[in-house]
Amino acid sequence: IRDDPALMQRATGLWIDPNAYGGFLLVVGALTLPQVFAARPALPRWLALLCAGLIGLALAASVSRGAMLGFVAVAALIGAARYRRLFVLGAVALAVALLLPQTSELAAHFVDGFMGRDLATQMRFGEYRDALRLLERYPVLGVGFTDTPDVDLYIGVSMMYLLIAQTMGFVGLIAFLAVMATLFVSAGRAASKVWSNEELFPAWLGAHAAIVGVLISGIFDHYFFNIDFHNAVMLMWLVVALAAAASRLAGESVMRAEC
Repeated sequence: IRDDPALMQRATGLWIDPNAYGGFLLVVGALTLPQVFAARPALPRWLALLCAGLIGLALAASVSRGAMLGFVAVAALIGAARYRRLFVLGAVALAVALLLPQTSELAAHFVDGFMGRDLATQMRFGEYRDALRLLERYPVLGVGFTDTPDVDLYIGVSMMYLLIAQTMGFVGLIAFLAVMATLFVSAGRAASKVWSNEELFPAWLGAHAAIVGVLISGIFDHYFFNIDFHNAVMLMWLVVALAAAASRLAGESVMRAEC
């Protein structure tokens, strides 16, 4: 689709919305990257590498800046955690993206976003101001998911955290952040147990990296909480469950080994 006549076409896959498609690719890319370098990958390594390459190309074609920034953070986390060769692959990909004339428009789109020059970024700034106005009036429990009590307010902002606060108030936002904090505290406790498990570790790392990517992309977009994007919401919570289950399996495997 071409949602802005001034910009390039954007890939949507079967997701209708290019940003939500980018978020989907961010999540599956995070699950795929560790399999490329794992000692015992769940898929044949050549297939994992092919999948990672296709995911990267599709993500670039979605022109979803929030999802791409989240994916960069995911790759950095996975590389820093164990798979250092990922930094080399990332440097090559970045060099290609900066040098190829076919990607110059995408690079310029990123620069415009950081400088606040493009229409989408300026609209986001307006949404942020309106969301803060709503929270000034309804800070505790928000206004729910259907409509606002005041005609001069509306529900909708391109930031997951502000959208949570709009609909559920700061009580809901704190609850959401507490769930995420609990997930990563559990991951920290399981890290030493899962580190040497060559079969479980890539999935454990990929699932937690995917959630990190979701939390970062949520700064720039809303689809992982927006009720109209129930497929993206379901995907996020499925990966949260996968991450939690991987941490629990790590503890159970250590207990069985000790017995």
